[in-house]
Amino acid sequence: MQKFTCYVVLLLFLLCFFQAFSWSQFNQGENYEGSSDLINLEYHMGPVLASAINLYIIWYGQWNPTHQATIRDFLDSLSSSSSVPYPSVADWWDTVRLYTDQTGSNITATISISGEFYDSGYSHGVYLSRLSMQSIIKAAVTSHSRPLPLNPHNGLYLVLTSQDVQVEDFCRAVCGFHYFTFPILVGVTVPYAWVGYSGTQCPGVDGMISVIAHELAEVSSNPLINAWYAGEDPTAPTEIADLCLGLYGSGGGGGYMGKVYKDAWGNGYNVHGVKGRRFLVQWVWNPVKRRCFGPNALD
Repeated sequence: MQKFTCYVVLLLFLLCFFQAFSWSQFNQGENYEGSSDLINLEYHMGPVLASAINLYIIWYGQWNPTHQATIRDFLDSLSSSSSVPYPSVADWWDTVRLYTDQTGSNITATISISGEFYDSGYSHGVYLSRLSMQSIIKAAVTSHSRPLPLNPHNGLYLVLTSQDVQVEDFCRAVCGFHYFTFPILVGVTVPYAWVGYSGTQCPGVDGMISVIAHELAEVSSNPLINAWYAGEDPTAPTEIADLCLGLYGSGGGGGYMGKVYKDAWGNGYNVHGVKGRRFLVQWVWNPVKRRCFGPNALD
């Protein structure tokens, strides 16, 4: 959740583009690839997102259409067809789907972009708190111009802030987080996630993709902060992506992200997406193998 630091993402991408750079000093998360005895991930009887997800994107601020297209293609890749080469984003999502609720229902395989809202006028300014995200969602679902539906049944709201927006603790402690709305503020309880974009302080849209993946995995497996997490404190849970911070391939750990593929320009990636896209997304904890895992794993 909030533990996913921008330092990890920044240093990962420095590794991809400048391979001589050493970043172990910045890696603030423990890595558990291949280790099961350190993990006490438990199910706390709450729901997971088992129904087909209607994803609603709120573009807050001014956005580059090229960056928006990249993000949309990643989100569309989560439920992509078999025509996408292996390992795919959908194959990565298969690990997330291993988590179940009380009834034995798995997290859904279907995630559809069901609406987009453009808050290009910065309705709540350019300096935001974490609680501001709920007010932004409220503004999007009550707008007089093309509002998003308020969907408490299978809606998931993704707030993406542009590079000129400063969010509390952004790039100092967090790149993204997830939570759920309060009925007193929004009207109903719906899960949501926020991810920020910064073209200067943190990596750009490529780094943002991995944070989006991180938060989607965790909001799906722990939407009301009472389902899958490790630790005793539900207000600061260690979730399925937190357990694998900085791990993107086999052999990762101790500041090394693991073995990934390289494109013709030397850029790292580990999954394929729609339209020939390639993405670098962090691994998540596999509850069956009891270790961090991704579809590009060598074993």
